[in-house]
Amino acid sequence: MTRASRRYLRPEAIARIARLELRAHAVVEGVLAGLHKSPFKGQSVEFLQHREYVRGDDPRRVDWKVWGRQDRLYVKEYEEETNLRLTLLVDASASMDYVPAGGPRTGLGKYDCAATIAASLAWLALSHGDAVGCAIFDDQVRAAVPARTKRSHLTGVVEALEAPRGGRTTAFLPVLRSLAETLPRRGMVIVVSDLLGDRDGIFRGLRSLRQHGHDIALLHVMDDDELDFPFQGPTRFEGLELPEHLACNPRALRAGYLAALEEFLAEVRQRSAAARCDYALVRTGEPVDAALVKFLARRARMAV
Repeated sequence: MTRASRRYLRPEAIARIARLELRAHAVVEGVLAGLHKSPFKGQSVEFLQHREYVRGDDPRRVDWKVWGRQDRLYVKEYEEETNLRLTLLVDASASMDYVPAGGPRTGLGKYDCAATIAASLAWLALSHGDAVGCAIFDDQVRAAVPARTKRSHLTGVVEALEAPRGGRTTAFLPVLRSLAETLPRRGMVIVVSDLLGDRDGIFRGLRSLRQHGHDIALLHVMDDDELDFPFQGPTRFEGLELPEHLACNPRALRAGYLAALEEFLAEVRQRSAAARCDYALVRTGEPVDAALVKFLARRARMAV
């Protein structure tokens, strides 16, 4: 018996894994199962052929380049891949361990929220016969589960999400580039992260995945404290990824902090759009099912 298997067989580890599976089950069964069968498949299709335009065809499918050359209207026909390959990339760096001083208001800290999102998406994709893989990363990939289609594969995904984390910093670019080189074929890649790191590296890495033909989505998880800055009275702020701290009156910082936050979020939204990356902000104070409904409903509309 390996050290890892002994750890997973401990009663407390089994209880954590069971709770995460139950959370994922509740999210999927409660709301998401009624969505479009393929909410991930927005761009995961293969071009099949051209055919001549007939009245009633969607004008968005007209190949205008062919029309320019031949002065005749043709539409593009596509063939969906029989099995989507969904890869979940979950940020497990130290900044994801932030929990409000009084405890998370929803019962979920940032990493727990991210893990629940990933497990729920894995559950949903596996229930539709799609292949799901998962990688947990900080400055490198710490745990990886290859893509499989069996529903029992969810256990392996959950165990990877529950594996101990080392409290390290994030290094997006080498991780994303490495994954771009090693993922076997194009599919859907969903990154779940707070994006607190080198933003140039983040989007260079995402572009590398796009260049390898993957459809990319970015689920940006942030705690309510990070978004609202509700602190009152003398407060000591301690860095989770840097050995630094700041003792101050937060009221004096609030306006400047919120302005910098809005600039950060605007940059992320703009660069996500430029990288052709589907983006959604997820608050830890928002129920996970509600956040995923919005994200997947948009994906479903894209797939129609």
